[in-house]
Amino acid sequence: MLIHTVIFWLKKSLNAEDRSQFFQGVEKLGEIQSVEHNFIGTPANTTKRPVVDDTYDCALTVVLKDLKDHDLYQVDPIHLNFIKECSHLWEKVQIFDAD
Repeated sequence: MLIHTVIFWLKKSLNAEDRSQFFQGVEKLGEIQSVEHNFIGTPANTTKRPVVDDTYDCALTVVLKDLKDHDLYQVDPIHLNFIKECSHLWEKVQIFDAD
């Protein structure tokens, strides 16, 4: 199993339509055939602590079977279209991959 976690910080200047476009694009990533499970969330309203970073706007976690499926995910047309159509909406993206 490979866990692909992507954290997005959106541009502060986005309007509601831009944010909607972004979140619709993220949701569509779950349609990629190699994706076993996907989870999309925004910062939880948990107790503020120094070790918690809640400055992001969207967290995407994708569960894939293995590295081969991860590599297929990366070149899938849905993923490539998401990058093409939505990358201008984020300020920063951070990825964490785990076995």
